[in-house]
Amino acid sequence: MKTARVFRHLAFEDLGGFAGVLAERGYAIRYSEMGVDAPKDDADLLVILGGPIGAYQDDLYPWLKEETAVIAARLRAGRPTLGICLGAQLMARALGSKVYPGRAKEIGFAPLVLTQNNSLLEPLRDVPVLHWHGDTFDLPAGAVHLAATGDCDQQAFAVAGHALGFQFHPEAQETGFERWLIGHVCEIDATPGVTVPDLREQMRRHGALASEKGAAVLRRWLDGLT
Repeated sequence: MKTARVFRHLAFEDLGGFAGVLAERGYAIRYSEMGVDAPKDDADLLVILGGPIGAYQDDLYPWLKEETAVIAARLRAGRPTLGICLGAQLMARALGSKVYPGRAKEIGFAPLVLTQNNSLLEPLRDVPVLHWHGDTFDLPAGAVHLAATGDCDQQAFAVAGHALGFQFHPEAQETGFERWLIGHVCEIDATPGVTVPDLREQMRRHGALASEKGAAVLRRWLDGLT
């Protein structure tokens, strides 16, 4: 059986809808809790999940250096790696790009602007997806730019056939979303125009389709791994 090592930074930001796809494709899932467990590069697939910290905050979270180093070594070796939100930012940092505060904080559902000839993300065309971030990054050298929004140029990128980074949250689903609304309440309260009832309603309206199409993208990528 293939294995997927998952670096998790926040208990309730898990694989969500991606867990079923990985199981369907024959992966045994093993979580590592960052800041507690040592990051290991010991699986067929590495998935780096999201979290509320900055990928550049080594002064506050010294273990980020080790995590980034593990990611960098894996990417240099061309081994399958998937990053979501903070995970994509850590991948960009590992590839030598700068991570920094974006033009605006994005919290809530909005569609992507896909790049031309973008077959990988085509299932998500015109589909509102969940955004939940304040930081962004420069496109890594050699990476292919896949998607943007009006407030964030870097929403997805790919490196060769082995690495994929999402700034948005294609793994998010309505099941368990209430945990996000509880765990991120301070950030929600501090962000003008963002409220718990509105986010809950957006997830009710858009979550099922976004989860379905996000799973379709993951299947396409996994099927293309060599």
